[in-house]
Amino acid sequence: MKLHEYLSKQIFAKHGVPIPEGEVAETPQEAQAAAEKIGLPVVVKAQVLVGGRGKAGGIKVAQTGEEARDHTEAILNLSLKGLPVRKVLIDEAAKIAEEIYLGITNDRAARKPVMMVSAEGGVDIEEVASRTPEKIIKCHIDPLMGLQNYQARDLAAGIDLSRQLWRAFGKIAYGLWEAYNDSDATLAEINPLVVTTEGDLLAVDGKMVLDDNALFRHPELAALRDTDVDAPAEIQAREHGLSYIKLEGNIGCMVNGAGLAMTTMDIIKLFGGEPANFLDIGGGASAEKVAAALEIILSDDRVETVLFNIFGGITRCDLVARGILEALETVDSDVPMIARLVGTNAKEGRQLLRDADMQTAATLAQAAEMAVAAAKN
Repeated sequence: MKLHEYLSKQIFAKHGVPIPEGEVAETPQEAQAAAEKIGLPVVVKAQVLVGGRGKAGGIKVAQTGEEARDHTEAILNLSLKGLPVRKVLIDEAAKIAEEIYLGITNDRAARKPVMMVSAEGGVDIEEVASRTPEKIIKCHIDPLMGLQNYQARDLAAGIDLSRQLWRAFGKIAYGLWEAYNDSDATLAEINPLVVTTEGDLLAVDGKMVLDDNALFRHPELAALRDTDVDAPAEIQAREHGLSYIKLEGNIGCMVNGAGLAMTTMDIIKLFGGEPANFLDIGGGASAEKVAAALEIILSDDRVETVLFNIFGGITRCDLVARGILEALETVDSDVPMIARLVGTNAKEGRQLLRDADMQTAATLAQAAEMAVAAAKN
């Protein structure tokens, strides 16, 4: 789950990271009032969960309140990469001497968080990593020990930061680590962290991505989700407790278990097909959940075949079969469907589907081959 810039910076500020004075506005009049209250000049920044806002006209500097109002009116009428701009952040304009990148993410290979810093702030860190990887300084953080003082000093020294700023940098680095750790984030970054002409450090931009699987521990953060970035099917899936990701293919997939779902998609591609989605109904899916899942799959107009791959461990195959049949009573569809049911009550489940004239398969390979053939025909 991505957080807007203003929300990310509010979390950073709670952990001692200095941010510019700013206010969120939803109308041009609110923006003008905020700009005059904060003090001019200000920066008007579109709050939308995409990159490249500046290049698309979503970030502008205003020297007067009237200019802030006019910029806000123009930005609120923008659509950035297909997403509407509903709010702007009015930030005090910083006098920038240097720009630094500072961020934390998960290093899955090391099984630890990794903090990264670069003197090449203000640009995409991916661009720096591909062009000049030696300019990115990294350190891994022990999740039990947390960020250590010597690590923050090593990072500051690695980018030749002025020694007078090491203490302030260390406090910001530790604050960013706390924000990342306490929020169960998968990414927390400040880009840029600027050195002002007065010699201070200031986080003028912020970004956080939270782990969806940990949101049950943070209901106050879960309530901040911006649904503009989610497809309607993904919103519906989340309401039913389903893991769903829309893809570009034409073979709908309903599987119980994330690993089995990945295997199913691989087998479909092996036989020359393309999966239309990743959908995991979970280990103990009820008939109601299965019915909801099928409705979501069939809401995609590109789906020309549906493949069910169910292993009946916790889930009973006959309950899954009943869920499929219940869904077909409410969803009018002539899309071919192939089911592979194995495990608890698989025989009963297959019989229920056969009685409803649905195709069944004995193996996953057979099911995938049948699904690909049906999609091509």
